[in-house]
Amino acid sequence: MRCAWLIRFVLACAAAGSVPPDARAQVTFARPVRLFVPVAAGGTTDLTARLVADGIRESLGQPVVVENRPGASGRIAAEALKHAAADGTTFLLAPIVVSVLAPLVFRDLSYDPSKDFAPVAQVARYPFVLAVRPDHPARTVPEFVAWAKANPRQASFGTAGSGGVPHLLGTMVGRATGTDLVHVSYRSVAQIESELIGGQIPAAISAFGDFLALDRAGRLRIIATSGTMRAPLLPAVPTFVEQGFPSVVAIGWNAVYAPAGTPKPLIDHLSIAIVKALRTPTIRNKLMDLGLEPTGTTPDELAAIIAADTAHWAPIVRAAGFAADGR
Repeated sequence: MRCAWLIRFVLACAAAGSVPPDARAQVTFARPVRLFVPVAAGGTTDLTARLVADGIRESLGQPVVVENRPGASGRIAAEALKHAAADGTTFLLAPIVVSVLAPLVFRDLSYDPSKDFAPVAQVARYPFVLAVRPDHPARTVPEFVAWAKANPRQASFGTAGSGGVPHLLGTMVGRATGTDLVHVSYRSVAQIESELIGGQIPAAISAFGDFLALDRAGRLRIIATSGTMRAPLLPAVPTFVEQGFPSVVAIGWNAVYAPAGTPKPLIDHLSIAIVKALRTPTIRNKLMDLGLEPTGTTPDELAAIIAADTAHWAPIVRAAGFAADGR
């Protein structure tokens, strides 16, 4: 009789969402957790992934291993996630390009984020920057535009891959200024930095944190940021909007995804662990030092962000006229 009463009590509590902790099923993982990152080691996205991995290890009670899978604007890592087991041991931390831009710009994409991925949590937001080599005569966007028009054969900009926000942002700058800027695609941020510092390209666009340390060291010069307000870590650098180009605004973000079919309790557990990690002062401050704004969301909130940004970027992609093979 007592046993039957206890069973009814637990079932009633479960229906009310108030099952005592010792009566809830424990979330367990079959093996160490892998966190794919679609970039080479060293850039802002990679560093973000490593901070997140450090922050969630204790909550998950499992080792978390970051695996760099760079190339093809994130499609290599996305493909790997698509084919990973949906057992809560494999996730992907990736920028906006993987879930929002790739479906808009690549034909015959080898994955469908709406069908192959399950949103877990947004991690952080950030602006992008336009930087020039240190000996470049331009110190503002209008000066760079004037230089580009006077030197059309040299007017190019580098980014870490085609079809991402930096590539589209460069296209937006070209359209807004009436300048024909040639896009040069690289495999990694490190390659862009080397080519820019070495003078092989005159300018580059990347996430704010990628170029911050080099700007401070005088090895390159950031001349604009893509947010609606100036970046707190570079208060002297005006936005594109402030320099007369109100349409040139772009905000990026990183988020975590699981393979489709991953049990919801595992997804929710990881989402909660990420939000908890982002609220710790150490991780929050380190992300802010990289020029990131820590966020942290539920899976449903991330899904809404993806939908809203897809609607925002679709007309921009159409206007840019960029399309490529996604395989």
